[in-house]
Amino acid sequence: MCKRSPRTQIFRQSFFMTSNRAPSTIILGIDPGLKATGWGVIASTHAGLQLIAHGAVTTRPDTPFSARLHLLHQGLVAVLEEHKPHVAAIEKTFVNANPTSALKLGMARGVALLAPAQRYISVFEYSATQVKKTIVGVGHATKDQVELMVRRLLPEVGMTSKDAADALAIAICHAHHQNPVYERLAMAGGGPF
Repeated sequence: MCKRSPRTQIFRQSFFMTSNRAPSTIILGIDPGLKATGWGVIASTHAGLQLIAHGAVTTRPDTPFSARLHLLHQGLVAVLEEHKPHVAAIEKTFVNANPTSALKLGMARGVALLAPAQRYISVFEYSATQVKKTIVGVGHATKDQVELMVRRLLPEVGMTSKDAADALAIAICHAHHQNPVYERLAMAGGGPF
């Protein structure tokens, strides 16, 4: 007889709600940036998506670089501790023409990958094109189009920063890619909806 480890049992208890409601997955979406790292937390169930919280961890340009990275880490750790997501999704980096900016963004992204990994939370990565195609239906959609669709999919979102809207879009993208209905549609050549 195979005995489950306590970690597996705890994970199963937190992943599946104990009430009669449908199982849900809490997803943290992260849009990494040094000036502002957007984050959005949603619940994904068989019944649909539900907004939990959103915001951004910001740093000031006049703060030393190492302190800015530390502040980003602390902010994301606070979000993880408060909302206890089951999985995280983050945007893949794109090639930036300015090597210094690309390096700094890469370091901020490293912090964003590290925070959930320290808590043994799986992190999934999606390109900006994948996110836009999932949310809007077009891989080259504008940020305004993405934000509009996030508001349509999560009407209770209200006013939010562009960074938080992007993070919610990443979380929604993950929810759709992990949904078996979406996977069947995608295999058949259909879209996310």
